[in-house]
Amino acid sequence: MSTLRFHAIKESLAYRPVKIVEEERRSELFGQNVFNLNAMRQYLTNDAFLGVKNAIQFGKKIDRNIADQVASSMKDWALSKHVTHYTHWFQPLTGATAEKHDAFFETIGDDLSIEKFGGSQLVQQEPDASSFPHGGIRNTFEARGYTAWDPTSPAFIYGTTLCIPTIFVAYTGEALDYKTPLLRALSAVDEAATAVCKYFDKNVKKVTSSLGWEQEYFLIDKMLAASRPDIMLTGRTLLGHSSAKGQQLDDHYFGSIPSRALNFMKDLEKECMLLGIPVKTRHNEVAPNQFEVAPIFEEANLAVDHNSLLMDIMGRVAARHNFKVLLHEKPFAGVNGSGKHNNWSLSTDTGVNLLAPGKTPMSSLQFLTFFINTIKAVHKHEALLRAVIASASNDHRLGANEAPPAIISVFIGEQLKKVLEELEGVTKGKLSPKEKTELKLNVVGKIPDVLLDNTDRNRTSPFAFTGNKFEFRAVGSMANCGNPMTVLNTIVAKQLKDFKKEVDALIDKKDLKKDEAVFNVLREYIKSTKDILFEGNSYGEAWEAEAKKRGLSNSKTTPEALKAQISKESIALFEEMNVMSAIETKARYEIEIESYIMHIQIESRVLADIARNHIVPTAVKYQNVLIENVKGLKDIFEKKYLNVSKEQITLIEEISNHIEGINSNVTKMVDERRSANKLTVMDKRAEAYSQKVMPLFDDIRYHCDKLELLVDDEIWPLTKYRELLFTR
Repeated sequence: MSTLRFHAIKESLAYRPVKIVEEERRSELFGQNVFNLNAMRQYLTNDAFLGVKNAIQFGKKIDRNIADQVASSMKDWALSKHVTHYTHWFQPLTGATAEKHDAFFETIGDDLSIEKFGGSQLVQQEPDASSFPHGGIRNTFEARGYTAWDPTSPAFIYGTTLCIPTIFVAYTGEALDYKTPLLRALSAVDEAATAVCKYFDKNVKKVTSSLGWEQEYFLIDKMLAASRPDIMLTGRTLLGHSSAKGQQLDDHYFGSIPSRALNFMKDLEKECMLLGIPVKTRHNEVAPNQFEVAPIFEEANLAVDHNSLLMDIMGRVAARHNFKVLLHEKPFAGVNGSGKHNNWSLSTDTGVNLLAPGKTPMSSLQFLTFFINTIKAVHKHEALLRAVIASASNDHRLGANEAPPAIISVFIGEQLKKVLEELEGVTKGKLSPKEKTELKLNVVGKIPDVLLDNTDRNRTSPFAFTGNKFEFRAVGSMANCGNPMTVLNTIVAKQLKDFKKEVDALIDKKDLKKDEAVFNVLREYIKSTKDILFEGNSYGEAWEAEAKKRGLSNSKTTPEALKAQISKESIALFEEMNVMSAIETKARYEIEIESYIMHIQIESRVLADIARNHIVPTAVKYQNVLIENVKGLKDIFEKKYLNVSKEQITLIEEISNHIEGINSNVTKMVDERRSANKLTVMDKRAEAYSQKVMPLFDDIRYHCDKLELLVDDEIWPLTKYRELLFTR
């Protein structure tokens, strides 16, 4: 292994960057490989174009004749770009994307053949669904599952394949993917938000949820990564002593991008432009060899598709540049992990961002309505929001270095907090003309000015208002954005629905005017949501104690957090909003619990293998060198040898202690794993892995990392942190 390590270092240092030539403007490249509205205008008949456009904008169904026309035109467009196959591209509950390629090629007899693609093939397919996670929705022998075309997300070409974004459902209709519940949640928030918008603008007919994700990642030389079994099999380093230099000097953050990494970024961005992914920002992140890519905001469903596609593309492009992309939330101990901040907002079809105040008191009141209702939704469902970002990998990141803690709180800034405090004093019931004027001019009317100075300085907040959007920072870098976006849009939809009922009741029963009713309801929401607002440092025991007083949940592990997903309240919420049935909600819980167990189980096996088959033999080998040295000193110095060999003897003893520590803890870990595997109830098994197996990882790592500092560098088998993080 040490030979492999030094060979990998030599190869990485000798690597010559791939030159990327950027001849075309980004605007010219953008969407070239996407069957977007521009391409549709060229290839579709007018009826077909209007049919697809109505499906995208208003959710209207596309009849079979239109589907046939769309399929034929899509095929002609794809063939003009030398495409040979098509696939229904979907996002099963594995966390990855899935596709099965079929050729356009068909035989028609008499040794003749044609390229064929019809409406039935566009609209629906039946892939073998038996091996995808289903959480007990159907038996393994009931393999049928269906993919169905989602016209709101345009088809695209990747390589020589036409990819058609689809939903994925079971034979009995239950969702088996991330997209289906997301589409339902987006429909729910559209309906609820549009109804509330009509208090302020009768012309609003549709509200769209927007998302801008920020994808953080590490770039590691492919050869160096291949020399680490833990990176290759788990996506992170299970052991390794911290490099003397890490991120202490803050010299990587926003620094000059290394040329090799920059070439990778240019190549990635070109691929993104062709696929219509509007990436705009690139920069160094805090940790060495950590970077970020971020796009322009898009409609949430399309943004989720684009992020899933991006994660796949990143791996393929990285291979061309001899890199391996690490999307794990915490691939290296002691330096920042990676997140995927989800920047979320709501916009009307009249062009108004509902989380950005306008120039009039009325538009600012509309802003306050959606702003406060979002805070209310987060306060009411904070445990569910924690559950939706829970995973074995994200558990390592939450609360570490600069990442948000596991406690969900909302940061809004001191200025907006003062605005809410003033609104809290609104008179109950009818407002006097003077109070109305003062509220609109002196409080609500000043919000645009307040927001100009509302700089977000709290980087540890998991859910922060950042000027014209909320930023859900606790989402992990490997996560499918569909999951948090489904929950966030669902809880906001439910809250807006309840808000409208309360306002309408005050208007109808208390004879209040619309503005008075809105102010009265918002006042009560402000009073009841104070516990979720936090402007201070979200780290440490002080905040944990304070959060406990406030009644906020603090689930530090995935098995703890996921329980909120199947609470009576959560199941009722998803059913009421027609986002997921009880069966679908419970199935997702089962899938995520099992995924947690599998991840910890794999890491446990890999760690045991590396510790016993790589670290211990290397330590013994070096210990034998020391023993031979001591024997030689004894031959030379005879009785005086103890004086000249005491350091070697101490080292031999230290190595023996660490070897014993490794072997005893690996044995304990294997025994605990076996005990956990005997538990038939998945919840109990997950808890056993979390509470009994996982803690032994740290004990094993401690001894391995100590040996790394004691054993001769020339024979150490694993590529070290200093080499992984600082080889450019």
